[in-house]
Amino acid sequence: MENTHKRKQEICEIGARIYNKGFAAANDGNISYRLSENEVLCTPTMQSKGFLKVEDICMIDMEGNQTGGLKKRSSEALLHLQIYKERPEVKSVVHCHPPHATAFAIAGEPIPQCVLPEVEIFLGDVPISKYETPGGQAFADTILPLVKKTNVVVLANHGTVSWGESVERAYWWTEILDAYCRMLLMARTLGNVNYFAVEKERDLLDLKAKLGVADPRNDKDMEDCDLCGNDVFRNSWHTAGVERRAFKDPPAAIGRHANPASGAPVDDQESLIQSITDQVLEALGNR
Repeated sequence: MENTHKRKQEICEIGARIYNKGFAAANDGNISYRLSENEVLCTPTMQSKGFLKVEDICMIDMEGNQTGGLKKRSSEALLHLQIYKERPEVKSVVHCHPPHATAFAIAGEPIPQCVLPEVEIFLGDVPISKYETPGGQAFADTILPLVKKTNVVVLANHGTVSWGESVERAYWWTEILDAYCRMLLMARTLGNVNYFAVEKERDLLDLKAKLGVADPRNDKDMEDCDLCGNDVFRNSWHTAGVERRAFKDPPAAIGRHANPASGAPVDDQESLIQSITDQVLEALGNR
C-alpha cells in the first residue's frame, strides 16, 4: 500500500528542485503521482512549486475530479491523466518549462541525436508535440501519437513533460534534456556540432538493450542510416510545425531524408544529385 504522506513529500521536494533550477517561474509547472487505479496526487494551481507544503497537495480521480485537498487542483492535470491512461506502468508525471529545452519548443527545432552518449542511453529520440491551448482535453491529447515511444516530450511553444516509475525518475528526464539542450546551444555558438558515426550509435543501442531499456530505434525495420536522423518521430514534424533550421541533420541522414538546412523531405542522395545534374544540363541546353 502506498504511503500517501511520503509521496506528497516527494512531490514537494521535486517541486523545490524544479524551482531552484529555474525550470518553473512563479506558479509554472505541475507534478503528479498515481497512488492507485483511481487515485492521483497533484500539485495545486496558482502556487509556486518552490514552496509547496504537504497539505497543499490535491487528490483527484482518473477523470480529473478533485476528491481531496484544501486548494484547487492544477488546470493541466488532464495531461498527466492521459499519460497514466496510455502508460499504466507510469507512477509519476512532471511538467515544467526548462528554458533551454523550451527554446527548442519555441523554435520548432528537432533535438539532434548522435551527439552525447548519455542522452542516447537515457532519452533517445525526443519528440515535439503539436501546439494546443493548455488545460483542456485537446491539450492532453497532443501526446497521444508520442507517449508510448518515449518518456519525455517537448510541448510546442510551452515546455516539457516527462514521466517514470517515481517522482524523482520522472524529473530526471527533464533535467537531462535541458542540460543537453544547453550544451547544444552553447556548441552552436562556437559554430559547430560534431556527430558520432552510426556504428557508434549502434553500440550505444546495443548497450541500452543489454540494460533492459527499450528504444524504438532497436526495431528491426530501422536501418542503420536511420539511427541518427530523428526518424522515430519524423512523421509528426509537419503536424507539429517542426523543421530543421538551426541544426543540420547528421551526415548519415543527409540526402536520404532531408535537406541539411531545412529538413524538407527529398529523395535519396543519388536521386538528389541526378535531379541537380538534370537541371544544370537543361539550363545549358537552353542557352
